[in-house]
Amino acid sequence: MSGFFGSITKSDCVMDVFYGTDYHSHLGTKRAGMAFFDEKKGFQRAIHSLEDGYFRNKFDNDIKGFKGKSGIGVISDNEAQPILVSSHLGRFAVVSVCRIANIDELEQRFIDQRHTFAETSQGAVNPTELISKLIAECSDFVSGINNVFDHIEGSCSLLILTEDKIIAARDRLGRTPIVVGKKDNGHAVTFETSAFPNLEYEMAHNLGPNEIVEITADGYTQLQQAGKDMQICSFLWVYYGYPPSFYEGINVDESRYKCGAVMAEDEDVKADFVAAIPDSGIGHAMGFSNKTGIPLKRPYSKYTPTWPRSFMPQNQETRELVAKMKLITNQSVIKEKKGIFLDDSIVRGTQLRDNVKDLHAGGIKEIHMRIACPPLIYPCEFLNFSRSRTTLDLATRKAITHIEGKEDVDLKPYTDIKNQKYIDMVEQIRKDLGLTSLKFQKLDDLVKAIGLPKEKLCTHCWDNSSYFCASKKKGFEG
Repeated sequence: MSGFFGSITKSDCVMDVFYGTDYHSHLGTKRAGMAFFDEKKGFQRAIHSLEDGYFRNKFDNDIKGFKGKSGIGVISDNEAQPILVSSHLGRFAVVSVCRIANIDELEQRFIDQRHTFAETSQGAVNPTELISKLIAECSDFVSGINNVFDHIEGSCSLLILTEDKIIAARDRLGRTPIVVGKKDNGHAVTFETSAFPNLEYEMAHNLGPNEIVEITADGYTQLQQAGKDMQICSFLWVYYGYPPSFYEGINVDESRYKCGAVMAEDEDVKADFVAAIPDSGIGHAMGFSNKTGIPLKRPYSKYTPTWPRSFMPQNQETRELVAKMKLITNQSVIKEKKGIFLDDSIVRGTQLRDNVKDLHAGGIKEIHMRIACPPLIYPCEFLNFSRSRTTLDLATRKAITHIEGKEDVDLKPYTDIKNQKYIDMVEQIRKDLGLTSLKFQKLDDLVKAIGLPKEKLCTHCWDNSSYFCASKKKGFEG
């Protein structure tokens, strides 16, 4: 996942963009960048790696030289952004939150036309540069953005900074959010609405799927109406989203609270305490604890200053080190006790396996794990969530392969909570992780906790049901 923030004001906006972008640091771990436009300085840009530091530290010196009344910033998992472009449309900067499944095909298309690519991303073409080329093929920005949407397979939301405006375009099926904010002297646009309050912006407009708006200091104008179909990523509420944020007007932490409360309705374990696997499990655990009346305690403290998310690093050895080091147990809470633990998901199980070992070492009597979403069986095809070098990295697929003795099997029975194969898979994961018991959230209950109709949500990771919007594949699958 990645996230972006933009601002255009009647005075200098550098600090707004700096802090607004920083509020997206939970969405990416590898790259970050900002671009500004000033009438005297023109376009200015800086990009840094975040793999050995934090956003604020990396850009602290850059902002001293930046100046401008408009700017955009991005936190990215992979590619270096923003991309600066000089074209027949004029000079502009672009940032994106995207996943382009057919990027190799599109790269070859441009190479066949004798185009060149100046940017790379982990040895491949930079997706945002590819997007900028698709935009510049057309006679105006709206046509160019639709050219992007027509050609890519996957998803793409983007911001374009020109000399006098910011253009925001939400993914054709709205897989990721974009929200416009306003204050007395300007407007902003963001992925996470939690970036607004401390910068004194208030929410003004939620972009719909396929909607394009033009933003100036004085306001925003719709350039393209929103489409009817939406497939926003459900995992934004389950895990990725920051607790104070709103997507489609629905608060992240409130959904997590409801999710935990729904799970509690089926609980039959008599435990001494309920606890969260921090941080995203906190809202789920609060709802669960309040519903059951079992006291909420904190057997874990997360050491946040230096340790990132455990599933993000692609090197397994690094993932295991992060998982081991970042959570510290409190033995006074767990010794000889029975605990129910709420976590957002099990992706690879790297962190959870290490947590369980620590709990056993601390003398816990029973570990009952409750997961706030269904088992993740299908790797994400539309965003960069749950990406792996192999599907066998997923805890579910490891368990299924163990049960079946082979990889190539029909996965549908494993999505049905009443099917014996689903029951066997959950039991195998429980054994692999060393848990006393393990339960996953029912998909219908998760959809209810989010509060949108299922057809408005992408649930591909759990049931292989979603839209796939691209030039060659359109319609409903699953």
